[in-house]
Amino acid sequence: MNIPNNHLSALAPSLRSGALDLHQYLDALQAVHDRLEPTIQALRPEPDRFKRLHAEADALREKFADAAKRPPLFGIPVGVKDIIRADGFTVTAGSRLPSDCFAGAEASIVSRLRQAGALILGITCCTEFAYYNPGPTRNPVNHGHTPGGSSSGSAAAVAASYCPLALATQTQGSVVRPAAFCGIIGYKATFDRIPIAGVVPFSKSVDTLGFFVDDMASLGMAASVVVDEWQPETATGSFVFGVPEGPYLECAEAAALAQFRDTCRCLAAAGHEIRPVPVMADFAELRQRHVDLVGAEFAVLHRDWYSRYGHCYSSVTSELYAYASGIEEGRIAICRESRRQLREHIHEAMATNGLNAWLTPAAPGPAPATLSKTGDPVMNLPWTHALLPVVTMPCGNDQGSGLPLGLQVVGKFGEDEALVAQCQAIAPIVSG
Repeated sequence: MNIPNNHLSALAPSLRSGALDLHQYLDALQAVHDRLEPTIQALRPEPDRFKRLHAEADALREKFADAAKRPPLFGIPVGVKDIIRADGFTVTAGSRLPSDCFAGAEASIVSRLRQAGALILGITCCTEFAYYNPGPTRNPVNHGHTPGGSSSGSAAAVAASYCPLALATQTQGSVVRPAAFCGIIGYKATFDRIPIAGVVPFSKSVDTLGFFVDDMASLGMAASVVVDEWQPETATGSFVFGVPEGPYLECAEAAALAQFRDTCRCLAAAGHEIRPVPVMADFAELRQRHVDLVGAEFAVLHRDWYSRYGHCYSSVTSELYAYASGIEEGRIAICRESRRQLREHIHEAMATNGLNAWLTPAAPGPAPATLSKTGDPVMNLPWTHALLPVVTMPCGNDQGSGLPLGLQVVGKFGEDEALVAQCQAIAPIVSG
């Protein structure tokens, strides 16, 4: 069978009710997987992947024989990034280190998904230690282009319709950038609103969980399962969106900026107010503070591993370790305090200008035509540094390459529900 609609929002009720047979659905997914995966390489290899999934589907149907009592994500296959532990799978963090280094209890987010009835499709490829050294994954939209990073396999798996939901993390731009490059929806929660226990850390004071879906209705459905104390909201009427003018926005390429301005004009024509707001005048220094903070925390976490397995690290990650190991405690303290200062600066600007959210390009441009780099997280970095919630959604294509471009929407700390509701309200305008 062909998959008529691989959106989580459509699949979940069909699988729960039995209108769509779970085994037939898995067969359809396998056909897609077997045709595309030799090229895309979104998943870590697993012998008999679909044999396992069919067996788990049998167990799930036996446990929940009564369709009326099935949990919300009954039978939904989920991709799990290769730094997020899941029982029955090994984690390598995209590295050559022994997997024993990363062993431990299953991540809380995975346990929540299993309790909601989800199946684990498999472990998705990611960059080495969720940094810049790419894995094997190719962009499903154009195989010669990067899918972004570090959550490359998760984004590609959703974009290629292997699964309707995949888990990701962000320390700089590892959710938003791959979502934009692959033409799907990405969500990075407010820091610590999704418990991060069971995730191999990069920078403990910044690392944040998120996920990919491919339609806006699915965003709220997934968030209701994995985000602490989720209280769904509905947004109506018009909004006031801020555009962060200044050196930050100037990091976007001309084509992406032109598309972004067009999207803003469409929103204004639909009755929303677009308000330019100068912020982050010290963006160059801010960017360096974030790089120093996450690098220094990475170096501390890797000190023992590097002493034993330094020869297993790529040159790009070894360079980070060498640089960050020399960052002094005083500098680290300044960088940590910078997160609070930036968040207050952003919130004050929102209050002064009556903003509901910020709008920016999700990446400097479309996915670069390379597999040796994953693109620049510069457009995502300050919002991650401030620990704010972010959603990115497709907003058209680059006229030159035809590749997708993304709109990044940033909300207030802890107000993820309002952000998601606003994004759901404007999505028809943005994608139209």
